[in-house]
Amino acid sequence: MPYQVKDINLHDQGLRNIEWAEKQMGALMAVRKRFEKEKPLKGYRIGMALHVTKETAFLVRTLRAGGAEVAITSCNPLSTQDDVAAALAYEDIAVYGYKGESREDYYRFLNEVIAFKPHITIDDGCDLVSEIHTKHPALLKDVAFGCEETTTGVIRLRAMERDGALKYPMIAVNDCHTKHLMDNFYGTGQSALDGIIRASNLLISGKTLVVSGYGSCGKGVAARARGMGAEVVVTEVDPFRALQARMDGFRVMPMDRAVEVGDVFVTVTGGKHAVRADQVERMKDGAVLANAGHFDIEIDVAGIEKLAMRKREVRPLFEEYTIGDRAVYLCGEGRLVNLACAEGHPSTVMALSFCDQALGVAYGVRHYREMAPKVYRLPDEIDQEVARLQLKAMGVEIDELTPEQREYLGSWKEGT
Repeated sequence: MPYQVKDINLHDQGLRNIEWAEKQMGALMAVRKRFEKEKPLKGYRIGMALHVTKETAFLVRTLRAGGAEVAITSCNPLSTQDDVAAALAYEDIAVYGYKGESREDYYRFLNEVIAFKPHITIDDGCDLVSEIHTKHPALLKDVAFGCEETTTGVIRLRAMERDGALKYPMIAVNDCHTKHLMDNFYGTGQSALDGIIRASNLLISGKTLVVSGYGSCGKGVAARARGMGAEVVVTEVDPFRALQARMDGFRVMPMDRAVEVGDVFVTVTGGKHAVRADQVERMKDGAVLANAGHFDIEIDVAGIEKLAMRKREVRPLFEEYTIGDRAVYLCGEGRLVNLACAEGHPSTVMALSFCDQALGVAYGVRHYREMAPKVYRLPDEIDQEVARLQLKAMGVEIDELTPEQREYLGSWKEGT
């Protein structure tokens, strides 16, 4: 198969990393074994734009075990693990990506996957879906359905649906509880701080850490930062989420005030310019900025570049901007800090997300003929199945309802 990776000779380390990830991903291993027997994806080509990590490699292996042909590229210029990409190429998988891609290569690689003429798309951020819809409309008739991994992508897909622009059905895998309540909360909570610490070697304890956005990701970051000894401040535009943050014991204030007290700033909003350049201008000397949202527009990096008198890289992917009489520091070019500066979510968390992806693809294969070009959630039964698989992998047993209890919960007649 064709491939474009940084160095194919890195494959041996990549294979070892994938092997290590698989040992932490018992739930997905159970799905893979089922797919090997049933071959539910036989005859389908799957085009993927996901972070090319050791965990994603196991998803690729699972889909292939189910009978699919697969082509994959990255969904972020800084998120490819080069040794893993080399390992996939070594296994004759069409893989395109390297850490630090130029914008031109990023879109060229997306188009390599599109040239594969996939029947199914798996996306993280909606760039693959958007590129097909805007640049390759002739291929739309051959795409059966797609799956979307992350909140930002689902937001874009729902906008496409509202505008009548969406031309094939999409499954919002992100909306599964076993994805957004586990991956976003536990995964982002740990991996975002991991990325900041690897980039800066900063002590979190004793710092004032500002979390911009209190969705599932923001809740996770705030909880983990508090656990590491930080004082946490939350900024929000949603009144209910702001109320949740305050009731969870965090200080809540507008960003215009937070910039005066914060030492570390983490954006997880899914929106644009959660931290503006004029706000950065008022931050403390030594303030550290990091983005844990999907796209690199949550922090106004372009505006900071215009303000800065000097810019230099003081550590790998850790840049210093001199603005007036102070310096501020940016992790990972303002891109996803957990993947730009670290390894992304722990493998166990990704096992849940990728069980949802794999079972979502199998569900879509069975049902796409009756699905309109809209955004769908997976049935709750799949969510429950994934949770059971993970519990089993962890050696955890739970209760089951008795027939009497089940009858009671389904009846309205028995009261006080």
